[in-house]
Amino acid sequence: MTLIPILVLALGTFAFRFGGVMLRERVTMPEHLRELLSTSAIVLLVALVATSSLAKGPSFAGWALPAGVLVGGVLAWRKAPFVVVVAAAAATAALLRLAGVA
Repeated sequence: MTLIPILVLALGTFAFRFGGVMLRERVTMPEHLRELLSTSAIVLLVALVATSSLAKGPSFAGWALPAGVLVGGVLAWRKAPFVVVVAAAAATAALLRLAGVA
């Protein structure tokens, strides 16, 4: 029963991506719209990171989780390898929780 929705979503994703490739040469966007779309993608990503790192359910997640996200963000910004970013972020949050920082 679950296979049908998965196939429908897979076909929809493929059609959406294929349509983008096929229409790339036919559709032109003004430069200000391209800049707006680029900015909106960044804003959406920042909002996602903020809500997932600061809130756990209806309450504040504590200081360990945002600190781990901050460490991971700084390492990613400094172009550290992905494994190092994830390990350092997880270790930071775990050590802070072990130290009693909620």
